[in-house]
Amino acid sequence: MVGNPPFIGGKDIRDRLGSETAEALWRANPRVPKSADFVMHWWDRAADILTREGTRLRRFGFVTTNSITQVFSRRVIEGWLSSPERGVGPPPQAGVEGVSQPSSGPCDEAPPSASPPPPRAGEEQERKLHLVLAIPDHPWTRVTKDAAAVRIAITVAQAGAGPGKLVRITGERGIDSDAPELDEEPHYGAINADLSVGTDVTRVVALKANEGLCSPGVKLHGAGFIVTPAEAKALGLGTRPGLEKHIRDYRNGRDLLQRPRGVKVIDLFGLSEAEVMSRFPEVADHVIQNVKPERDGNNRATYRNKWWVFGEPRGDQRPALAGLPRYIATTETSKHRLFQFVDGSVLADNMIVVVASENSEVLGVLSSQIHAEWVLKRGGWLGFGNDNRYSKSLVFDPFPFPAATPDQSAAIAAVAERLDDTRRAALAEDDRLTMTGLYNLVAAIRDGTLAPQDEAKAVRARARIVAKLHDELDAVVAAAYGWGKEWSKAPLPPAEIVARLVALNAERAAEEQAGTVRWLRPDYQIPRFG
Repeated sequence: MVGNPPFIGGKDIRDRLGSETAEALWRANPRVPKSADFVMHWWDRAADILTREGTRLRRFGFVTTNSITQVFSRRVIEGWLSSPERGVGPPPQAGVEGVSQPSSGPCDEAPPSASPPPPRAGEEQERKLHLVLAIPDHPWTRVTKDAAAVRIAITVAQAGAGPGKLVRITGERGIDSDAPELDEEPHYGAINADLSVGTDVTRVVALKANEGLCSPGVKLHGAGFIVTPAEAKALGLGTRPGLEKHIRDYRNGRDLLQRPRGVKVIDLFGLSEAEVMSRFPEVADHVIQNVKPERDGNNRATYRNKWWVFGEPRGDQRPALAGLPRYIATTETSKHRLFQFVDGSVLADNMIVVVASENSEVLGVLSSQIHAEWVLKRGGWLGFGNDNRYSKSLVFDPFPFPAATPDQSAAIAAVAERLDDTRRAALAEDDRLTMTGLYNLVAAIRDGTLAPQDEAKAVRARARIVAKLHDELDAVVAAAYGWGKEWSKAPLPPAEIVARLVALNAERAAEEQAGTVRWLRPDYQIPRFG
């Protein structure tokens, strides 16, 4: 059974198919999370057929987008995987793409009457499956001009436990041509639900130590909330008492990585409709004209009825940010994974991941190569640009921070402050420089590919200084993890870093079950979550 089902992201199913069809789909198969991509209903259906007693199906395979490794879609695969003995074995028997072929017989679906009904949500199948082939990230080669420019994944499954072949694409040439060339790197062993081999990072758990500190920024659901400084002044900013708390500086991901647009946003969270109209009539009039018409057509009753408030105001995150002079931010998707301090008065957009901490040590650990390898393994890749993705639940919540001594904490904090100050100074001195541009230069310096014409630009951007500070930061963070002697000889390989962090996650989870929690921000967390 093979297929290339239509791709519809989980968040788009209701809009693309309509509410009635979406609800019917979710009722028909409660095993598949509502936020999983549409294709996972095909995947789950095929897995159910493959693992039934008496099935004639031997194997199934699907072409999907590479978002199959994201949390809700991945849970579908995870629920069907066997638990084989881990370790890398020899390659499977030779066959198509180097994977053994089914013995014989058609891959017909058994008649419904010949098979038991699929299990209900929460039930487990006795017979499970394993992946015999996985290509987690492959270009969709654009042979024709109107072909989709997306990244795809390929998965092939067979019943029972066993090893598989994971193919990584290490080089791509001529993707837009009729003769694309790809460099492939095979890996053999048990393939995990996130389409990896080796350490299974899907088994880590969220740690209480990190609870309540990380969240995406606000989601407006109404572009009319965004105003220029001149418009804000006309709406009463500076003349209407208290309005300064509700018209705030605003940043999206592009603002962080390029240059801020200089816009503000109307934030009426915590106010009733009557309060808005009586205290800030100009703002109320603006929102009625520029936001309410869009909200009136929204399917969600809360969006329609509370039209003056952001669709997702992040009320749970606001207490964590209250009173902080600054917080840590990173973009959800990014070519270069970087963290920076943002002034506490700024409201962050949904495409920014916010960490409610002003602590330089936290910034330093998150900015280290150790955390970067964790992000690459846990967060995965997403989108047309195939950018790395940072997820609160996948990446931040289960990440085990080091148990640093006071001296180690001070060392990390000092380097992190120098890094943040250096980048800010470089951007302040060169109004053409962006954070992305700075890290493009850092990458070129590290790769030895810096063009001669960019040498002066790299000097102005302090790119070599930034690269050196990152190296210093990696060393002090490694020391806090207890890996300092090994790291001083050479940085640990990425797979080794991830394996150690997965083991540390299990150790911390056991500690927390026994009652010891290494709170990241105890003054805020213990009264609320302790």
